[in-house]
Amino acid sequence: MQYHMELRDGVAGVAEVTTGSGVSLHCSSSLLAVLGGQKTIIMQIDAAPLDRPPCPGCSTYLMEPFIKCAQCKPPVLLCLQCFARGFEKSGHESDHRYEIVTNEFPVFDLDWTAVEELKLLEALGDCGIGNWQEISNNVGTKSATECESHYLLYYVSRARPPLPVFEEPKNIEQLCPVTAKLSEDPPRPAADSVRAVEMAGYMPARGDFTEEFNNFAEWDIKDIYFLDDDDDLLRALKLAAVDIYQSQLKERCRRKKITRDCGLINLKKHQMYDKRYIRAIRDMKDGLRPFLEFFPPEQFEKVMEGLILEQDIRKEVRRLQQLRQAGISTFRAGQLFEKLRLRREEELGRRHMLTDVLSNMQDEFACQQWLHRQAHMDGNPSNNIPLLPLSSTARRSAPPLDLTQFGGYDKLTETEKEVCANVRFLPEAFFEYKDILQREAERQGGLRLAQARQLLKIDVNKTRKLYDFLMQEGVISKPD
Repeated sequence: MQYHMELRDGVAGVAEVTTGSGVSLHCSSSLLAVLGGQKTIIMQIDAAPLDRPPCPGCSTYLMEPFIKCAQCKPPVLLCLQCFARGFEKSGHESDHRYEIVTNEFPVFDLDWTAVEELKLLEALGDCGIGNWQEISNNVGTKSATECESHYLLYYVSRARPPLPVFEEPKNIEQLCPVTAKLSEDPPRPAADSVRAVEMAGYMPARGDFTEEFNNFAEWDIKDIYFLDDDDDLLRALKLAAVDIYQSQLKERCRRKKITRDCGLINLKKHQMYDKRYIRAIRDMKDGLRPFLEFFPPEQFEKVMEGLILEQDIRKEVRRLQQLRQAGISTFRAGQLFEKLRLRREEELGRRHMLTDVLSNMQDEFACQQWLHRQAHMDGNPSNNIPLLPLSSTARRSAPPLDLTQFGGYDKLTETEKEVCANVRFLPEAFFEYKDILQREAERQGGLRLAQARQLLKIDVNKTRKLYDFLMQEGVISKPD
């Protein structure tokens, strides 16, 4: 490496810096020592002391500053002591023009000498930009902050040829804030959240599962060793076991790929999408879900959207057919028809006299009550007709239950079959309730209806009928 600074007639020249990596730097500098006379004064930073030849006068290693003869070829290098004594040898005389070789002068900054600049460049080449603490250790005399600020100021911001100069961008675009949210597919919930508990077994940071498919597949090959004295049959069996294990690994990767591509980890996302579909589409999607592994998820979603579009088109066609059957042939008339139809349905939904008569005509007592109330509402309060509240429509009793298809039917007696059918008890439930009430009556010497209701905790009417039947059959009795 050679670092050269030349000064002629007292005017500062240019310092040329060339490193081993081929980086060349030209910069202005100041002169630290000036020697008089008509001689040209040149400051030059030469190679390392061990790379230079020793002083011919005293055979010591040359340390900066030292003297270099400018007329001898090859140049003669002398230490300051030999130069001061006027050392001469064959071809070299003491009145030759000379150069002062030193590196103790500033190049860019007065606080940074040339040797520190060299150490900085060499440390940048060895440690890389950004590792400022290690660069500071190599420079030795500057801190990490000083090294960083000096490099960015003089080698980047104020770079001079032949260093590249970074041009300012001509068009500065206005930065817009990012409004997008982080992707939730696959989700990465907090460790203590509810979603993390729901996704137990999945590790979001690693994108893997705690338990693999066929989690114990490695056990089949953990004791297999290939030895030199294995015969062909044993080696073939071992290789077959390894092939089986490799097929298991491929199956794991295939399942993980399907899970990742189809987004099966994010269950809430699928539930949100399923809410858009009607019940028929959801059932169809559940039926088609096993075929996800045979084509990409995007294609599956396109198929589902196509099915939804088909359902919408079918619904619209049926609506148009109904309008056509009603004699509607224009869209404007169809809108009016739909408006009138909705109004008619609202009116039908309101309660009126006809609905009251139809709902009470099957019950004579309820019909009598309704007539009394209408007579009072018509403005005849003087006829002393008592105002009776209108009762609701009588509740129809449920039909007898067919017990022939249930287990335990053959164990029932004829009377028990009739009771179970009318009360709608299953044979197994009947035997269970009967056993509970019988054991409790034997333990207490009798059983009351209130106690039976607390024991069974079912419909009170069914408990009453069961209690009366067991009393009639003599299975239980009231306490004395």
